[in-house]
Amino acid sequence: MNIDGRPWRTIWLEEGGRSVGVIDQTLLPHRFVTRSLTSVEEAAEAIVTMVVRGAPLIGVTGAYGLMLALQTDPSDASLAAAFERLDATRPTAINLRWALERVRAKVLPLAPQQRAEAAKAEAAAIAEEDVAMCEAIGDHGLRLFQEIAARRPEERRGQPLNVLTHCNAGWLATVDWGTALAPIYKAHRSGLPIHVWVDETRPRNQGASLTAFELGREGVPHTVIVDNAGGHLMQHGQVDAVIVGTDRTTRTGDVCNKIGTYLKALAAHDNGVPFYVALPGSTIDWSIGDGVKEIPIEARSPLEVTRIAGKPAAGEPTSVQLVPDGSDGFNPAFDVTPARLVTALITERGVAPASEAGLQALYAAA
Repeated sequence: MNIDGRPWRTIWLEEGGRSVGVIDQTLLPHRFVTRSLTSVEEAAEAIVTMVVRGAPLIGVTGAYGLMLALQTDPSDASLAAAFERLDATRPTAINLRWALERVRAKVLPLAPQQRAEAAKAEAAAIAEEDVAMCEAIGDHGLRLFQEIAARRPEERRGQPLNVLTHCNAGWLATVDWGTALAPIYKAHRSGLPIHVWVDETRPRNQGASLTAFELGREGVPHTVIVDNAGGHLMQHGQVDAVIVGTDRTTRTGDVCNKIGTYLKALAAHDNGVPFYVALPGSTIDWSIGDGVKEIPIEARSPLEVTRIAGKPAAGEPTSVQLVPDGSDGFNPAFDVTPARLVTALITERGVAPASEAGLQALYAAA
């Protein structure tokens, strides 16, 4: 995707192939800075501190993290320790463990001296597959958007399609294209008039800082709204569709995504607005049936709730306290939207009902 006319990805092998470059997303949107990851500990810390975030990107970062560990020590003990360190960084997104298991399975049968190069190749393959899957999601989602636009009353046919999204499920959350934003980019590039309502997405404001940054650099019309405005807009016919990403989807179609997604799904259901979830197959957890009961929900620091970051009119970005002294915060990072509230799942293999039968129909041969 583009930043000021230059194409970027969120993660790349640096010259020489022994370090990994990433965009430091904690500094966006006010500063664009890249960082080099040179060790497994640096990769793990980048995931924990959300220098990199988004389920697919976390997975690719973890895969490269194993490569970095094996470059230093290719032993079985080193591989096991690196796997456990990376796997413990973020408990909710399933892509991380999926990618780690895939690299481990590739390198474990090999002689130690072959492992680092094999891990590098497998991590690069995972990254390229992610790009291809996200672009395919964009193509399938574009067709849905075109169908929605065509069904609108004649007087609205020339008006932009209004799409609401929550958190950031764009290219910054993947390697390129994104999941929920991929159909939006495809629509914009195809000439379909589109406008995006961007939830600010408290407490870390990934919508206001990251999604708005992406859309602005691509020239996609968008408006940032407070998290609680979505239902109001839907009641007044100002939202044609909702589209979000997911950090883990159960085999039955329950969707775990950024906290607040469930409330958007409830509002969409109440107002007859289609609610779509975009995901690659690597985000499906086939071992889980009940998302509410079985998906582990990460609880992050209360400081993300009690403080807020921003840029003053003059000066450098800073953080300020929002709440009175002595007030605590509670910060679950995700919630689960039951399958019954999801209109459809948009995957790299096509569009499916949010159900076990729907997903099996797409992935039975996988």
